[in-house]
Amino acid sequence: MEAITAVILGIIEGLTEFLPVSSTGHLINAGRFLTLSDPAFENMFNIVIQFGAILAVVFYFWNDIFPFTRDKEKNKRIWKLWGLIVIAFLPAAVIGVFIDDWMEAHLFNPVSVAIALITGAILIFIAEAKSSRRQGQSGLVSEPSSITIKLALIVGLFQCLAMWPGMSRSASTIIGAVFCGFARPMAAEFSFLLGIPTIMGASFFKLLKAGFEFSAYQWVILTLGTVVSFITALVVVKFFMGYLKKYSLRPFAIYRIILGIAVLMFCL
Repeated sequence: MEAITAVILGIIEGLTEFLPVSSTGHLINAGRFLTLSDPAFENMFNIVIQFGAILAVVFYFWNDIFPFTRDKEKNKRIWKLWGLIVIAFLPAAVIGVFIDDWMEAHLFNPVSVAIALITGAILIFIAEAKSSRRQGQSGLVSEPSSITIKLALIVGLFQCLAMWPGMSRSASTIIGAVFCGFARPMAAEFSFLLGIPTIMGASFFKLLKAGFEFSAYQWVILTLGTVVSFITALVVVKFFMGYLKKYSLRPFAIYRIILGIAVLMFCL
C-alpha cells in the first residue's frame, strides 16, 4: 500500500513542482488522505522527492546549462548564467537554514497552505496586469544574457516567499521575474534553473537532518517516489514552456483561489 502512496505522491509532486500552484501545498493537503507509516519519514519524503522533479529540469535544459563544450563563447555565457543562479539562490539558502524548523512547526498545515494559495493568486493577477501593460514594449528580458546581478538578486528575494507552504517556489520566482521585466517564458526558464541548487540543497539538507538513517524498505519507497516525480515533471516542464509562449498565468491563479477556498471550507 505504501508503494502505491509513494507513486501517487510522486505524480502530485511532478505535476505541481513547476506549475505555479505549490507542490508542497498539494502534498500537505494530500497527506490528509494519503499517509506513510512514519510521520517523520513522510515529511522528509515530501521534500526529497522534489529532487526527482529538478532532475527533469537538468535533463530538459542540459544543452543550455552544461558549460563544458567545445564552444568557448557558449561556455562563458553558461558560466555567467550559473553565477547569476548562485546569486539568486543565496537569499533563500541563508534564510532557510535559520527558519526551517519554525516553518515546519507553524506553517505546514492546511489552513496556512490555503491562505498562501489565495495570496499567491492575487500576486499572479498583479504580475499578469503588469505583463499585459508591457506587451509590445522593448527592453523586456527575453534572453539569459540580459539578466543582471541586481535582477537575479531580486528574483532570489522573491523566492524566499516560497518558504511559506502554498506560495509555490515557481510562482514566487516567476512573479518576481515578471515584476522585474522578464518576458514570461524567460521568467519560467530562470525560475526552473534557479530550482536546481534550491531544491537539490533542500533535499540534501532534509536527508542530512534525518541522518540518512532509513530502512531498506524506506529507501525503496523514497527512490520510487523520486523516479515517478522525475518522469511526471519532465512532461510538465515541456508542456509549461510551450504554454507560456501563448497564454497567461491567470488560469493557475483562478485554480489557486478555488483550491484555497475549498481547503478552508473543509478545515474550518
